Amino acid sequence: PHSSAPADIRAVPTSPAAQPHAMASALHASAVCLASAPNALRRRAATRSTSRSVARRARVCRAEAIADPATGVDAETVWKDESECILGTYGRGPTPVFTHGKGCVIWDTEGREYLDFTAGIAVNCLGHSDPDWVAAVTEQAGKLCHVSNLYHTAPGASLARKLTNDCFADRVFYCNSGAEANEGAIKFARKLQKTKAEANGETKWATETVSFSNCFHGRTLGALNLTWKEAYRKPFEPLSPGHTFATYGDLDSAKAAIVKGKTAAVFVEPVQGEGGVFPADETFLKGLRELCDETGAVLVFDEVQCGLGRTGYLWGHQSVNVEPDIMTVAKPLAGGLPIGAVLVTETVANAMSPGDHGSTFAGGPLVCHAANAVYDKVNTPAFMANVVARGEQLRSGLREALKSDARVVEVRGSGLLVGVQLNVQAGPLVGICRDLGLLVITAGAGDVLRLLPPLVVSESEVDKAVAIIAEAMGKME
Repeated sequence: PHSSAPADIRAVPTSPAAQPHAMASALHASAVCLASAPNALRRRAATRSTSRSVARRARVCRAEAIADPATGVDAETVWKDESECILGTYGRGPTPVFTHGKGCVIWDTEGREYLDFTAGIAVNCLGHSDPDWVAAVTEQAGKLCHVSNLYHTAPGASLARKLTNDCFADRVFYCNSGAEANEGAIKFARKLQKTKAEANGETKWATETVSFSNCFHGRTLGALNLTWKEAYRKPFEPLSPGHTFATYGDLDSAKAAIVKGKTAAVFVEPVQGEGGVFPADETFLKGLRELCDETGAVLVFDEVQCGLGRTGYLWGHQSVNVEPDIMTVAKPLAGGLPIGAVLVTETVANAMSPGDHGSTFAGGPLVCHAANAVYDKVNTPAFMANVVARGEQLRSGLREALKSDARVVEVRGSGLLVGVQLNVQAGPLVGICRDLGLLVITAGAGDVLRLLPPLVVSESEVDKAVAIIAEAMGKME
């Protein structure tokens, strides 16, 4: 099937000078009509005029972003300001300064065009400047952005209904990132264990956690405790006691680590992303479900990277028909705005009480309205079919194009989460691909080329990416 990528934007004035004039004329005409209208009609007309004006402004902004790469942004100034003023936790160096994008294409300050197979690390699932997403954000920003969780708003409630209708979960807790979601999951699992123990008259309960080799669950302190990579953990040791790592894919290792009365929660990614793009098989995930049922541990699926259509299923675990007690999601859910969510069963939810957890920004109307737009586009058979087809095309194309290269060990993945395992470091390849106009990243021990294109990627864009990677491999020493 062909891509579900959005159609071109509607025609708008292309001359920058003409755009403000056209908008001013339209607003003036609306004002003249309103001047003689009765109050009720005037209010209704004003509402319609505002909606039309917002839509016009959104279309004009999209046209300017796509048609005029010369934004006046100076890359040297950006690099200087960042190096002098932003905390140096990202080793970016003088990489491109991006200014605007459309679909799977992004442009830098020099007007250079790149095919984006990183998607903000699996965030921009609809690509850049998707018209439905832009319209949703613009509409809600013009109404109500934030009120805190002291009050009710519609977008978060409607999104929660959709999320719980389409998976195992009964309840949703909103947060702002994947790390926050995993922090919440730790708290919820521990509170459930405490509640169960107290109901049985016990004074001790399970508090420990288990996760797996090569996993990544975040960089905040609790989530960091779950994360495998020593380079992330070591600078902040000693971390909290009571965590055990088992071997990913090895049920005997998991059985030794998951202990009744000690293990509160088991965290696992149905498809590992940061760790090297490793899909878990059905036997492993079903075995974990059985072990957790036997020991009373809470099974947590971290779908921050592999969830919401990335694998060709709405949620990655649905490919093997195994259900967790908790699922954490984030990256693609609001299409680029910060959001996270912890999806839980009623059993977990019943252990939580008002005041047990919270967040000032979480579940706000702006991000949730954007998330509703994303969810409605992703959760369709045609959209999923494109993800499956493009994923198969990408993996088979890479295998064919790279089959004679001795540095390539394996091409693996699920849907549009794809990894090329090398027997050399992939960093130089990333740089060559960028110079050739393709954005990709690494994974694992730096020896995996990770591909995360927007889920709207087209057949021709996949072919182009494969050709660039093959060319880049030929240039890599």
